[in-house]
Amino acid sequence: MKIHAIGGYSEVGKNMTALDLGEDVIVFDSGLFLPAIVGVSEKEKIPTEKGMRNLGALPDDLYLEKKGLRDKVRALLISHAHLDHVGGLQYNAYRYKAEIIGTPFTMEVLKILAADSNLQMRNRIVKVEPNGSYMIRGRNRSYKVEFINMTHSTIQSAIIAVHTPEGIVLYANDYKLDNSPVFGDPPNYRRLKELSKIGVKALIVDCLYAQDDRKTPSEKIARGLLEDVFFGTDNRNSGIIVTTFSSHIARLKSITEFGKRLGREVVFFGRSLNKYVSAAKNVGKAPFMKDIQMFTYRNQLHKVMKKINNDKKKYLVVCTGHQGEPGSILDRISRKQVPLTLHEEDHIIFSSKTIPTPINELNREQLERRLKKYKVRIFDNVHVSGHGGREDLRDLIKLTNPEHVIPSHGDLKKTSAGAKLAEEMGYKLNKNVHLVQNGQVINI
Repeated sequence: MKIHAIGGYSEVGKNMTALDLGEDVIVFDSGLFLPAIVGVSEKEKIPTEKGMRNLGALPDDLYLEKKGLRDKVRALLISHAHLDHVGGLQYNAYRYKAEIIGTPFTMEVLKILAADSNLQMRNRIVKVEPNGSYMIRGRNRSYKVEFINMTHSTIQSAIIAVHTPEGIVLYANDYKLDNSPVFGDPPNYRRLKELSKIGVKALIVDCLYAQDDRKTPSEKIARGLLEDVFFGTDNRNSGIIVTTFSSHIARLKSITEFGKRLGREVVFFGRSLNKYVSAAKNVGKAPFMKDIQMFTYRNQLHKVMKKINNDKKKYLVVCTGHQGEPGSILDRISRKQVPLTLHEEDHIIFSSKTIPTPINELNREQLERRLKKYKVRIFDNVHVSGHGGREDLRDLIKLTNPEHVIPSHGDLKKTSAGAKLAEEMGYKLNKNVHLVQNGQVINI
């Protein structure tokens, strides 16, 4: 077999990998490079394949055409609902006569993204429940594919297992070993162990935090941090604004529950929140829907914000803007572009971490500077990551016992840290642990 690194091996984002089995090719993920579109005004964003390629937002899957592989693609397998894994599909899936396969929430998010961009998805979309399987039809044989339940910072994430005649290929972008998640089931260790006994040929694995000597804490820790801020500070007469990842359904559930305990009306503002929460609702995974009000249209927003201004202590506002993105709700509040005004002692809670890219760091720094002029109280990094650290990576390699390890999801510095750990565990560089960059291929 050959494994083609298309995107996500020279940067964080635009994840895309092709498994080449001779007559058949199976593709994992097709994501966006978010720094390419953050800060680009709506007028400059051209919601077409050409426009997104010009911005540098799409993986270079034209590579498959150059290699004569495009017409061999039988399936596009999507690991989870984050934009750096699913966001490119609406622009490039039409290039393949292939089914798109993923968990129900992931596929629902894809449909909403495409509808929002006025793009038609011609491919057949197949929903597979977590821990379910599906048979992909190749030219002369079929391949069993499993979506093994894995915890991450969005729901219904999966490690994908493709059964080939040469052994199992495991695609583990992204993962976190959370044994006590606050929503959904823990990782399916039992099935991963069973697969290791059958024989894992290759593990393609997220190395975003392979440099960090830690085990990533459970989401229950983030819930505890939030609880401490909500109930361990005097906010009786203050406005409370929380911003977090729109796709983090478990976190939104915790925030809503704490808002109710405070006796506040919980209000969600922002388009991306609306997209992800609507997708969760559509697949029956948004138990907090009955306890929130959600607004996205300008007139609605302004009307509700004026109402909140009159008595802030009655409301908990959840909004977009945790990365300081231009045009997000929190960005517009900080610039006085909306009727919701900030006052001294208002609480601004960032239940997130700044994604470490120069544009994000600059945006966040500028947002914080504007917020501090209002003398608000800022609570930053009330959050735990959705990505495994070095010790999680060690445990996952031990658990699956792959013949080959392929570090992914990061630039060379990040993937090198993953390779170094594999070497410590007895793997040999260029023999059974492989460091690659975009546009390179591994022969196994």
